[in-house]
Order: sequence, then C-alpha cells, then structure tokens
Amino acid sequence: MQKKLLAAMLSAGILFSGCGGGENQTAEDKTTFTYGTVAYGVAMENAGTNPHESYSGWSCIRYGIGETLFKFNEHMQLEPWLAESFEQMDEDTLQIKIKKNATFSNGKKVDGEAVKKCLEHLIKNHDRAPRDLKIESIAAAGQFVTIKSTEKLPALLNYLSDPYGCIIDVDAGFDNGIVIGTGPYKAVAVSDTEIELAKNENYWGEVKPKLEKIIVKSITDGDTLTMAMQNGELDAVQGLPYSGLKLFQNDKYKISQVDTSRVYQAAFNFNTPALQDLNVRKAISMAIDKENFTKVLLSGNGTPAVGAFPANLTFGGDAVKSVPYDLEGAKKLLTESGWTDSDGDGYVDKGGKNLELRYLTYTSRQELPLLAEAAQANLKKIGIDLKVNATDNYKTFLKNGEYDIFAKAIVTAPTGDPEYYFTSHIIDGAVDNAGNYNNWYVNQFENQLHNTFGAEARSNLAIKMMQYVLDDCALFYAAHLKMSFVMKPNVEGFTAHPSDYYEITPALEKK
Repeated sequence: MQKKLLAAMLSAGILFSGCGGGENQTAEDKTTFTYGTVAYGVAMENAGTNPHESYSGWSCIRYGIGETLFKFNEHMQLEPWLAESFEQMDEDTLQIKIKKNATFSNGKKVDGEAVKKCLEHLIKNHDRAPRDLKIESIAAAGQFVTIKSTEKLPALLNYLSDPYGCIIDVDAGFDNGIVIGTGPYKAVAVSDTEIELAKNENYWGEVKPKLEKIIVKSITDGDTLTMAMQNGELDAVQGLPYSGLKLFQNDKYKISQVDTSRVYQAAFNFNTPALQDLNVRKAISMAIDKENFTKVLLSGNGTPAVGAFPANLTFGGDAVKSVPYDLEGAKKLLTESGWTDSDGDGYVDKGGKNLELRYLTYTSRQELPLLAEAAQANLKKIGIDLKVNATDNYKTFLKNGEYDIFAKAIVTAPTGDPEYYFTSHIIDGAVDNAGNYNNWYVNQFENQLHNTFGAEARSNLAIKMMQYVLDDCALFYAAHLKMSFVMKPNVEGFTAHPSDYYEITPALEKK
C-alpha cells in the first residue's frame, strides 16, 4: 500500500515532507491554511475564478472570493446575502435592494449599477445563465437593481444564487483567471491546479476573515491526497476516497459530513441505435447493483439513488420509482429484443454483432472509475460487453459523440429547486444533455414548471417529470453522496454544507 501511495505522489509531481502542524507551528503556520481538494481543475470545468466561464463560479464561491445576492442556509432555504431585501413587482419583474455596506475587495462600493453590469456581462458570456435567467432588461438606481424577465420566472432568486451569480466587479477585468469579488478572501494567483488567496482587508461582512493566506491545491489522486493529509502537509481536505475515511476517524482529526444532492448518474446516448430500444436501456438499468456499489465501493458513505434527487428533498427519494435490481429480468428483456448469445462467447449478439457499448467517464471524481468497473462487471453478467474509457479528456469524446453511455457526478439541486437539473441536463437542447434525450411530455412539463409559483406545486411537477425520465430509462442513477471534510483538530469554522458551495468562509481559522 505504501509503495502505491509513494508512486502516486511521484506521478502527480508532489512529494510532501515534514509533518506540519503540531506544537512547533510558526506564526505563518497559524495564519496560512492549505487545503487539498479533488473538486478543482480543468476536468471539472472550474479552473479559474471567473463565474462567467463554465463552472468556475463554483471555485469563486467555494473559496471565499465571490458572493451571491442570496444564499442557501443549512436547510437549503434562501436568505439574503449581498441583498438586503427584494420585492416581486409583478410576475416578471423583480426589484432587489443591495446592502449599503457591501464592497468589492478593491474597496469599490457594490451598488445597483455594479450589479447591473455584472449580470449583463454574465448573460452575454455564460453558457447556461441566459437560458436560466431569461432576462429582458436590467435597470439600476442607487442601491436598487430591477430585473425584468421575458416571462414570469418563479425560480429567479434560486438561479441568482447559483455560483455563476457571484457579483464581481467587471470593470476590474479578468486578467490571469482572477476576478474581483466581495468575499472574505481575494485571489492573488490562479493556475489550473492551484489558487492562492489573501485576506480581503476591505471585507464588508460582520465577521472578518482571520487568515492571512489560503492555498487551494488540486490533488485528484486519492492516494496522494490521503498521504498528504496523513503527513500533515494539508490543514484540510475534501474528496478523500470513501474507503480511506476510516483512517481519519480518530482524535487526531475532525470530520464534517453532510448529505448532499450530488449523484452519480449515467446518461444513455439516444444516438446509439442499440440504446434507442427501451428494453436495452431498461435491462442495463436493472443490472446495476446500486446497493453493493454504495455499501462496498462508497463504504456506506452514500445512499442508493432512485432518481436524480435525494430523499431529503420533497421531490426526491421514494416520491418516484425506478426499475429494481433484477439480473434475470434484464436478461429476459434483452432476449425479447433479439439479443441472445448465439455463439456461446458469453456476450449477447444480434445480426452477427455482440452488444458492445462505449462507457465514458472521468477520473477526477475518484468513485466514478469504480462505478465504471462495477457497471462493467454487472453488465457482463447479462451478456453486454462494456468498454470503459475513463479520462479527464472526456470533453473531446463527448464533442465527437464517441460514447454510448456517459457517467458523471452532478449536484442536481444546487439552487434548492428542481428546475435547475431539468434545464441543464434533461430537456431537449440542454447544455449538459449528454444523452440527447428528448421527451415531449418532459419538455411541456418544464414549460409549466418554469411558470409555476409555490414550492408544493413545483415539487409535484418535478415528481411527474422525474418519473417520465425513469420510465424511459433515459439515465441510471447509482448513488447520492455525502460531502466530507477532514481537517486537523485545530481547524475551526470549516463545515460541510448541503449545497456543496460554501467552503471557505470568514469563520475559518486555525486555533
């Protein structure tokens, strides 16, 4: 095991020395926080801090650089952040009052005009935001900003709380991946693998930042991350292999853990002829052993998924039904569609060709390759030959259509509302609809959901939409994950949040 860990560290170009922490900490040790994470980098499309680029808003908000107008509390309920209050003027017009003491890290005041410029730049440059926000016009006057949508938009506040909604000073520019935000820390150096942060001396919040320097390191190899934490070179880590968490369940470390809506899912490519057959998609879904994957490969740090949303959301869990694990039933469905093992090689075939499928995933989420191995073994039992391609260059294969199944980890309800997931992954034309799925009923329900006020009514529509997706076996959902932070015992104010957003906050300190 030790040889494997050392080899992983050398291959990653990181060799840590010493035992950091302890009684002989220097003054710099106490004011510098070093954080290792698997959740930052090119593969996650969040390298950099510009929230107007792909998913980099997640880095902006996670690492204390940017803040949104509203945020989610621990119950995923909205509350004001940069905003002081709001008023729904009519069905398609929202007026927001900005807190008068809010400032950017460069000392510039956050007023209605600054927010207006930021949102206009967002919808001009971002891939998902224009479709979500549907902004027709923005007006600013003093501390007020008024947003008029092209249609009534009940989830507008939720969308504005997405990480891409971080309010930044667009006049300050975007040089070297650095933006000027309002958070407790400011980026001073950014690369594809590391962010260096400094205290924001102009922070407007009531609680002031306590650390002088923060270093966020992208360490996507689980063994390397584990060893670095054990050696004391990191103050905290996110994304340790679930099988390795037991190494830190003692009084030498602290663990903060919370259930999230992050799910391991796999989309069937409807452009693949064999997968246009519901029987084949259903057979694959019935052959995936979710219970074993969660219990063994996730070491119990997750819950078998029914659909896209976890049970702690009103529109998730047992509110919908999926196909059961049933190998014999799966084999029967394949036979009904003419897939049988005619030559005795262990794989079903039709027209002289085996049922061979290309499974695409990436490695930066450490359990995704494990899910791929599990799926490969499960599907072999029903005679399907799964060819796994686990690469962080997966976007090239996606773009070229060189896949039949694409598996990823996705937070399905980051805005506390179901619409986000459907508009980004499910409806026809969605940016991340990797399966090219198109269901007329789902699209129509989305139009209705988009115009429906009230949490209960929106929840009921989401349940109907999710059930259509499950009945079509458009995707299979393996497990919902727990967010886990492991830290040294002297770290305070570092708490896992169900939204998977707020990591570095003003409360963070080293005692």
